[in-house]
Amino acid sequence: MIHTGGSEHLCRLIENDFVQALLTGNALAVHDIENALYGTSLGVDLERGLPIYEGHRNHMAAINAINGQGGIAKAVENGTINSGIMYGLVRKNIPFCLAGSIRDDGPLPETIMDLLKAQDEYARHLEGANLVICLSSMLHSIATGNMLPSWVRTVCVDINPAVVTKLADRGSSQAIGVVTDVGLFLNLLSCNLCS
Repeated sequence: MIHTGGSEHLCRLIENDFVQALLTGNALAVHDIENALYGTSLGVDLERGLPIYEGHRNHMAAINAINGQGGIAKAVENGTINSGIMYGLVRKNIPFCLAGSIRDDGPLPETIMDLLKAQDEYARHLEGANLVICLSSMLHSIATGNMLPSWVRTVCVDINPAVVTKLADRGSSQAIGVVTDVGLFLNLLSCNLCS
């Protein structure tokens, strides 16, 4: 989502109260925070689309900056982070759950590394949901879809056609697949909802 330029559009949806919870992994938060702090994602300048000199360090520097502040919320409160998805969620007091995995860098302090606890948190945030949009994260999308009752409208957006069909193939027959770039999808969605 960050690499494709979808961040500003998701931020717009957050600001306009179209997001009630965000369920994701460590990577989205780290890439978002790296972008907020350094204007890069995995060392690539997102304005120019070019890697910057020693930009590979920015990923770990972002993690260390947040760890040094004691977490994302504290970094927002003290002004270390002043833009981006995580900033918007904290400012609007919208809950988020970062489910960790064994491959995560860092991870950030808020990332739940106990899979069963993360699953319980996902389930808690999904209670009462009537629409879930899964954005360009196959494993989190499938996990979320598997937790939903069949009546919950689910939209799965990914550039890879295999990802959008996997959710339905695994039993989430209510899922609608949209094969497109997530940045473009969020741009069109925010333009239509927030105009």
